Amino acid sequence: MERAAGEGRPLLPAAGGSAGLSSPELSSAGAVFILLKSALGAGLLSFPWAFGRAGGAVPALLVELGSLVFLVSGLAVLGYAAALSAQPTYQGVVRAVCGAAVGKLCEVCFLLNLFMISVALLRVVGDQLEKLCDSLYLNGTLSGAPQLPPWYVDQRFTLSALCVLVIFPLSVPREIGFQKYSSILGTLAACYLTLVIILKYYLQAESLSLNEPLQPSRSSSWTSIFSVIPTICFGFQCHEACVAIYSSMRNQSFSHWVAVSVLSMLICLLIYSLTGLYGYLTFGEAVASDVLMSYPGNDPVVIIARLLFGVSVVTIYPIVVLLGRSVVKDLWATPKRRAVAVSEAHERCSRVALTVTWMAATLGIALFVPDIGKVIELIGGISAFFIFIFPGLCLVCMTGTRSLGPRKRAALIAWGVLSVLGGAFVCGQSAALAVLGLLR
Repeated sequence: MERAAGEGRPLLPAAGGSAGLSSPELSSAGAVFILLKSALGAGLLSFPWAFGRAGGAVPALLVELGSLVFLVSGLAVLGYAAALSAQPTYQGVVRAVCGAAVGKLCEVCFLLNLFMISVALLRVVGDQLEKLCDSLYLNGTLSGAPQLPPWYVDQRFTLSALCVLVIFPLSVPREIGFQKYSSILGTLAACYLTLVIILKYYLQAESLSLNEPLQPSRSSSWTSIFSVIPTICFGFQCHEACVAIYSSMRNQSFSHWVAVSVLSMLICLLIYSLTGLYGYLTFGEAVASDVLMSYPGNDPVVIIARLLFGVSVVTIYPIVVLLGRSVVKDLWATPKRRAVAVSEAHERCSRVALTVTWMAATLGIALFVPDIGKVIELIGGISAFFIFIFPGLCLVCMTGTRSLGPRKRAALIAWGVLSVLGGAFVCGQSAALAVLGLLR
């Protein structure tokens, strides 16, 4: 594949199109940071709980390592498919490689997934804001009688103000390369959270008031092991952004893209594994689904971790909005509309309008839906489409466009079919778990 793609030369010309990526200017380091920030999100808080649900650290780490093969494979396939199709968006690549019907299915799944991810991110940010405001307000009123919190610490005000003053300006730019600066900050914030969890494990005798001994690990079973795969998919998902990131890179050789993908996934694996392992070792089976909820609310180090993790999640939202805009434009645009040149002013107005509409809709749901946990389980299942199913279909379809030997063709087709079947299993299991959770 690499020889066909052309080693050492760009696989794509300057990509335009719906994503608005007019000139590839993203460095390799910037691509790594954006991939990291696309993956290091709300799922980081739930990995200690996933380790406990899997029956211990060893089964969870084995599932992570097994998933890593499919994660890197999917990123490599999507980069190669972007080279062949000359499309700057995920849905455009799937439509060009797999056909119009599969492309339309991809667009619908993509839009639903991105929208629900946006709601979940705002819900997580809102929860962190609420906990921060509660801890700060309670610290200031410990000596007096109980009082109603003032209006400016209400979550509806704080989250709305954050969206208007911070998230909206980050979401308006059309270039995904702009996000490399905020992504660096977000990645460092996620690393700080991991460092706090590790330090708290070694200092738990002094920092944590654990009156009961840690509960022993329950025996792991195939059911418990497979039940954490959706959580891992939700945590590691960055495939939706990978085509836009690849199209923005200056160096678009296939081997370079594979190196960027492998490095990003290995860093994610390290951060997620350390967070899950030490969070689980600290609390055992008693760990909460949001690991920060297991720590004392008045601990200054944990308060800083909440604040910085909120910053980390905030930097992901603009990337999701950028991808969502591209999907909406592709769904709206007909072949006749695509052929018409769009002025810069019209493009700017439509971009701002789409951003405002997307943010208002997701903010409204995030404010009035009290529990988004069951929806996150569904998101983990839907993300299997983008990590397993669509890359597998692209791989199978691309084998018919290249001159390959029979053994190599059969091996690639078998891997593509295995990826599709694995994604279908993960999606079905996640949907079943979510439905059972709602019925309880």
